[in-house]
Amino acid sequence: MAILKVLVRTIFFYFFILLMFRIMGKREVGQLGIIDLIVSILIAELVAISIENFNDSLLNTIIPIGALVGLELMLGFVSLKSKAFRTFFDGKPSIIIESGKVNYKEMVRQRYTMDDLLFELRQRGIKSLENIDYALLEANGKLSIFQKKLLDSNYPLPLIIDGEIQYSTLKKINKTKLWLDYILRKKNISYENVFYCFYRNNGLYIIKRDELMRN
Repeated sequence: MAILKVLVRTIFFYFFILLMFRIMGKREVGQLGIIDLIVSILIAELVAISIENFNDSLLNTIIPIGALVGLELMLGFVSLKSKAFRTFFDGKPSIIIESGKVNYKEMVRQRYTMDDLLFELRQRGIKSLENIDYALLEANGKLSIFQKKLLDSNYPLPLIIDGEIQYSTLKKINKTKLWLDYILRKKNISYENVFYCFYRNNGLYIIKRDELMRN
């Protein structure tokens, strides 16, 4: 009888957690932010305790999990609205390589070793650091690598990310902030309303925050 209860609870929570994660819109573990990761760990612990204590009511687990999912959705909404909140909890990308030069100070600060960097390069089939123009350690721990040959082609270069100017890109395309100010004023767009802006084929492409909110 006890084995049957454990089996039923296990199957129930399998589908219940699947539903909860579908509601949260999760994809893969490597893409989880710190809030998502904490919620996932807590949900796993609650389910494990409930399966072990199979004589307890299911509501003792369902209600806390529902509360955690609701909290995660609320914090996700606040994160979309507040850049300061998002930066505090999720952090922001760190420049590991800039203009072909390794930023050792930032690597030490992020506790990212040279072995980690070389491993990532080997995984991408990149033979030498000389082939990299810049690399960013994303908030989720993944390394984004931009090779020189890509930057010389039609690869989109980020100019504004979530309202913040990417001065390294301005330098690469030999433009100034005054040039960027002029274009945004001409289009009657403020920096705060820019979700993403990139430069490609001598053109500027802008995704506005209010357009995303309407979709």
